[in-house]
Amino acid sequence: MIQKTEPADKLAGTLVMPPDKSISHRSALFAALSSDKSIIENYSDAADPQSTLSCLRQLGVPVQKDGNRVVIEGVGRDGFKKPKSPLDCGNSGTTMRLLSGILAGAGIECELIGDESLSARTMKRIIDPLRQMGCSIEGRDQKFAPLKIGPNTGVKAMRYPLPIASAQLKSCVLLAGLFGEEPTEVVEMVPSRDHTERLLNLKSESYGTGKIIRSSKSDRLPAQSYVVPGDFSAAAFWLVAGSIYPEAELKLQKVGINPSRTGAYHILEDMGADFSKSNNGFAGREPVADIRIKSAQLSPIKLDPKLIPNCIDELPVLMVAMCFASGKSVISGAEELRHKETDRLSAMAEILSSAGAEIELQKDGMIIYGDPDFTPRPSRFNSYHDHRMAMAAAVLSIRSSGICEIEGAECTSISYPEFWTHLHKLTQS
Repeated sequence: MIQKTEPADKLAGTLVMPPDKSISHRSALFAALSSDKSIIENYSDAADPQSTLSCLRQLGVPVQKDGNRVVIEGVGRDGFKKPKSPLDCGNSGTTMRLLSGILAGAGIECELIGDESLSARTMKRIIDPLRQMGCSIEGRDQKFAPLKIGPNTGVKAMRYPLPIASAQLKSCVLLAGLFGEEPTEVVEMVPSRDHTERLLNLKSESYGTGKIIRSSKSDRLPAQSYVVPGDFSAAAFWLVAGSIYPEAELKLQKVGINPSRTGAYHILEDMGADFSKSNNGFAGREPVADIRIKSAQLSPIKLDPKLIPNCIDELPVLMVAMCFASGKSVISGAEELRHKETDRLSAMAEILSSAGAEIELQKDGMIIYGDPDFTPRPSRFNSYHDHRMAMAAAVLSIRSSGICEIEGAECTSISYPEFWTHLHKLTQS
């Protein structure tokens, strides 16, 4: 699908963000691991979390869905059944990596497959530690899906220093550790999103400037009955859009503001963005708030590489914001972007260059020469079927001098099915 986007007549209004994708995945997976009944409200309709529900059904987990309400009868650690066919994770790296930790720990014989994009993403980072724990897991070329999991003779506890700041890798190891007699310890020196620890109530302690998180059979796994908050990663597109569009004023309701997710919020504030929060509260174990956004003059920034894990999914749209800052912005330490749904560094370099932005692509980042008066030229952008590329291109397009086109625009359904509807609502007089 090719989506045409016109220069915005205005940018104003109130939105309710789609349910958080990361928390939706985890709520369903952890509900299945529990021995209790879970009632999850506001579960995401996006394609990726639906892949998680489909896989759980194949594993014999009773799942009932009524709109955005999902009821899961937990089967406990020992209740998963061998599936009759491969578990299709679709485009979802979270489904594949977290489910691999659970099923490898449980020793369930199965095969996990994904679409072309997911099958090209490295799984070596989870294969290696799972094997160290005594789990049976094989991948194509020992790096890629399909993944084949077999029975094990018991999960071996280990201390595992995370080689990269990755919530998916951390979660995979901790989930496999839930099947071990002795605690598995994950050592995290650079913070990544902490939903897994929060939702499972896992024990942790400070370790130098980082922390150690533990999991074992002794951990009682709670039911997951709560309301999933609004997705901060979706909100980030409007944080940027509202900042760069003249006389904009937006309000986003009930957005998740977990400190391990909101790096982009604080980066934009450091650049001079005009944000405020109200109605602070909690949705289950996650903090939420309403966010107001007004247009602002942005300053350039040299991004600290230590902040990258906290804003990895928001970096593409942050690059858009930097195009409108008053000077040179520098991103480094972001090579992980090359291993997402597409090579997001190269894809964003192509999008920004096509629009006329002055940028320099680096191996692990980008240099962006911003201009508050930058007017993107009308372009046809290739999303590479990556939802975040499509939405970043759309935010860029609202400041364009003419009609832009975005190829593969339907990919936004992976995380934000209402994106194009919301964009039209906010920009049309």
